[in-house]
Amino acid sequence: MFVHYQGSVLGLLTWQWRAFALFLGIATVVTVLDRVAGVRWIEVDTLPLAVLGGAIGIFVSFRTNSCYDRWWEGRRLWGQLVNTSRHFTTQLLSYTERVDDAVRERQHAIVRRHIAYVHALRCALRGQDPFEDADVKRFVPEAEREALRSESNLNHALLHAQGLALVALSDAGHLDPYRLQSLDRSLATLLDVQGGCERIKRTPFPPGYGFLASRLTIIYAALMATGIVGQVGWATIPLVALVCMGFTLISEVGRVLEDPFTMFWPALPLTALSTTIEINLRQRLGETGLPPLPKPDEKGILM
Repeated sequence: MFVHYQGSVLGLLTWQWRAFALFLGIATVVTVLDRVAGVRWIEVDTLPLAVLGGAIGIFVSFRTNSCYDRWWEGRRLWGQLVNTSRHFTTQLLSYTERVDDAVRERQHAIVRRHIAYVHALRCALRGQDPFEDADVKRFVPEAEREALRSESNLNHALLHAQGLALVALSDAGHLDPYRLQSLDRSLATLLDVQGGCERIKRTPFPPGYGFLASRLTIIYAALMATGIVGQVGWATIPLVALVCMGFTLISEVGRVLEDPFTMFWPALPLTALSTTIEINLRQRLGETGLPPLPKPDEKGILM
C-alpha cells in the first residue's frame, strides 16, 4: 500500500504503455488521413462524443468505486482482526484463575497459536504456502505443522485447536463458564473476519466490466479523433491520448483494487498488520527480542 506516493506521470504511462501507444496510433492515423490525405468525410459532429464520453466516465467510475469498496472492506476486516486479537489475549490472560507455571505455559501456547493464525491467514489470502512461511514456522511446532498439512482450511483448524484448549482450561477449573463464553464469542468474531476475507478473495469482480471499459475506450479514441480533428488539427493526437488514458487509468485503478490481498503496490499491508499483532501480543506475554515495527520502503510502499 502506498503510504506516500513517489511516482510520476511517466511512471503511469510506462505502467500502461500499450494502451498509450494504441491511443496515439489511432489518433495519428485519423489526423494524417484528415490533414495530409485530405479525407474530410471522416469528420463527425462532437455532440455524440459528449454523450458517449459521459457514459464511459460513469461506467469506469462505477467499477473503480465498487472495487474500492472491496478494498476498504478488507481493511475494515483486518482492523477488526487487530482489535479482536488484542482483546482475545487480554481476556485469556486476565480471566484465567489459579495460574501456576503449567497454566501460564498453556496461556502462552494459546497466544502463540493465535499469532500463527494471523500469519497463516496472511499467507492464505496472498496465495502463499503457510508451511514455508518463516513466521508460521516460528509459532507452530514442527509436529503440529505436520499434523495440520492435511487440513483443507488451516486457519479453521487453528481456531478449532484454540477452542479445544480453552475448553480444557475451563474443565480444569481455570476458566469460569461465563468467561469461557466470552472467549468463545471472540473466536466467533475471528471466524467471521476470516470468512469475510475469504469471500472477497474468492469472489472476483465481474470481468465483463473491465472488458467493456477497455473496448469502449478504444472506440471512443477513434470517434473523438474524428470529432475534433477538424477544429484542433495536429493537437488531436495528444488530446485523444490524454483523455483516453484518463479513462484507462481510472479503470485500471479499479482492477488493482479488486483484490486487496495481493502483493501489488495498492494492496493492503498484511505483513505490517500481522507483524503489529505479533508485537502487541508478545508484549502482553512479557517477551523481548520483538521484531521492529514495519515501515514503508524507499518508494513509500508498506506491505
